[in-house]
Amino acid sequence: MDQAGVTVGAILLAGGRASRMDGAAKPLVEVGGATLLAHAVAAARSLGSAPIVAVGPPLADLAGVTWTREDPPFGGPAAGVVAGLRAFGDASPEWTLVLACDLPRAEQAVALLAEAAAVGPADLDGVCLADAGSRPQWLTALYRTAPLRARAERLPDAGRDAPARSLADEAAIMVLSDPDGRSTDVDTWDDLEKETRR
Repeated sequence: MDQAGVTVGAILLAGGRASRMDGAAKPLVEVGGATLLAHAVAAARSLGSAPIVAVGPPLADLAGVTWTREDPPFGGPAAGVVAGLRAFGDASPEWTLVLACDLPRAEQAVALLAEAAAVGPADLDGVCLADAGSRPQWLTALYRTAPLRARAERLPDAGRDAPARSLADEAAIMVLSDPDGRSTDVDTWDDLEKETRR
């Protein structure tokens, strides 16, 4: 973040089934010489995030990264965020980065989020990017931690099977256009080929 003294934590979602990639460990897929997980961790570190919590089966031993799992596994992204927030323990950063581990350009996406959050109004609850169809990408977002915690804890069954958008219900979220496609993710082998060529 550009503001002095602003604290950020990070929740990196790395536990999906990757059914459209034949069940591959998608966060370990490489694009541009680094895994998608490494791109996500680098993006979190670019904000000085602490703690950094990765939600999913432990895929790599990374300094400064704590692994946790939603219960039961594969409960969906909202459940992953609930688990990630609980893994923060006593840490209460002002902002929480929520990032799916499928973004080849995670650092560029997070830079755009941070710029917007730094100049947003005081009552702003979060910022997220929109995809090419103008759909909010709730898992490429910065949220104020306190209201995010409150919304997460209200979810039934610890967020199990809840849609990602439930994390933003009744919240003041700034949705940013993404003309450069920084939030483009890798969901299929074709996506991977396109991002590799890029």
